[in-house]
Amino acid sequence: MSKVKYYYDSETLSYRKIEPKKGKNLALGVLFLVGIVAMSFVLALVYLNIPNVETPKEKAYKREIENMRFQYELLNKRMEEVVGVLENVEDRDNNIYRVYFEANPITEEQRRSGFGGVNRYKNLEGYENSEIITETTKNLDKLSKRLVIQSRSLDEIATLAKNKEALLASIPAIQPVKNDDLKRMASGFGRRMHPILKYPKMHNGMDFSAPTSTEVFATGNATVKKARRSSGFGNLIVLDHGFGYETYYAHLNEFKVKPGQKVKRGEIIGYVGNTGLSTAPHLHYEVHKNGKVVNPINFYHGDLTAEEYDIMLNQSALENQSLD
Repeated sequence: MSKVKYYYDSETLSYRKIEPKKGKNLALGVLFLVGIVAMSFVLALVYLNIPNVETPKEKAYKREIENMRFQYELLNKRMEEVVGVLENVEDRDNNIYRVYFEANPITEEQRRSGFGGVNRYKNLEGYENSEIITETTKNLDKLSKRLVIQSRSLDEIATLAKNKEALLASIPAIQPVKNDDLKRMASGFGRRMHPILKYPKMHNGMDFSAPTSTEVFATGNATVKKARRSSGFGNLIVLDHGFGYETYYAHLNEFKVKPGQKVKRGEIIGYVGNTGLSTAPHLHYEVHKNGKVVNPINFYHGDLTAEEYDIMLNQSALENQSLD
């Protein structure tokens, strides 16, 4: 608290209070404010020009940014590892799975194409760390697209595998009669002397000699298309195996199936006979692919060893007389 000052007035012979001058007080106040402003300015200049001076909040922000960059770097490394695994799967997909199932490979352009057109990452621009954030987001989007393409490819492979399994079960792959000693094959595929017409004629199948009522087997999974008598083939069964395959079983003594019935490979469908244009009890067997006859010798891989196949192949090549 400021002290009150007095002076002695000789005229009144008394002490009077000294009053401060208003102008002087105002000047002192202005000078004080100017001094504060100047000092603040000086301190600000000093603060801004002293290196490595940070407030606690700035230090916290800086640590947070550094941690963010570190986490993005870790994320990029993890994505690189995932890409490496994905590339291995893509390689096996193109060079093993799709080759095995006869599917066209997926091109590199399809797998690695980017995102053209509109700038998808504009909202990430304009920040101090925009570059690393944008690059990471692009890599993640590309990885996601490749994963989607690979997922669809594996779905396709799964479908092809199911079809392949059905094909392998349906394709004619065994002999139509029991022929353990390989002595039943009487005549092969090709031009043969016809036993009744007595001139060389195309023989569209293979003849297996066997006693009447010998069991005849379906050579693959199929649906019975025909089971009826015909003029040349006598009692005839035609099996539709799907995938363009049909098999013919002619000159039968009797049927054990009817049209529309489902049969499995190895199931008995009828019995050997001597009906139609036939000179002895036997089974005439044909394989058709997409409406054209093919040599049945190519389809016995299911029950012949390599040595047995060579024997059968040599027997079928003999230009002898057919039995029908």
